[in-house]
Amino acid sequence: MPTFRRFAAGIGTLSLRPFDLDQDVPTLHSWVTQPYAQYWGLLTATIDDVRTEYERIERTGYHQAFLGTHDGRPAFLMERYQPEHDPVGGVYQPAVGDIGMHVLVAPPERRVPGFTGAVFETILDYLFSDPLVDRVVVEPDVRNTKIQELNQRMGFRKHSIVTLPDKQAWLSFCTREQYADATRMNEAG
Repeated sequence: MPTFRRFAAGIGTLSLRPFDLDQDVPTLHSWVTQPYAQYWGLLTATIDDVRTEYERIERTGYHQAFLGTHDGRPAFLMERYQPEHDPVGGVYQPAVGDIGMHVLVAPPERRVPGFTGAVFETILDYLFSDPLVDRVVVEPDVRNTKIQELNQRMGFRKHSIVTLPDKQAWLSFCTREQYADATRMNEAG
């Protein structure tokens, strides 16, 4: 049963549901071990390594993983976390209403124009559907220019380059208002 569902014109139905360790680990392993997912840090991971990592995430109580589907087929992963309990909380002062987010889109079976943008909008619509969320925090690797461009298109503003345990990252923020403005601009072309 989906936690959140959104129809995107020209794309189809995108849904989020809690990550299921038994069902989803093999699928996620097949994604994170592909060269395009290098910034996920699991290129050489075994299925057991992926299971161990997502068991750890599940146990934290402040970090949750969700599998995203496109018309019922696995298509992306989203993680949300409370920054004050994460290493990123040590490089800036988390505010009440902040939520952290990670996203990984599956390798495409076929290219669908606008798909990644629709995934991002689904995730941000979901996060901002919580009235307690005022701002989304991301920290992509400084070398990952593709995600930085997408973040900017969705309303994120770069704050500073920070050092985290596993990377140099662009700390970036998107408020509810910045996201609303960006989606209006994206729709206008």
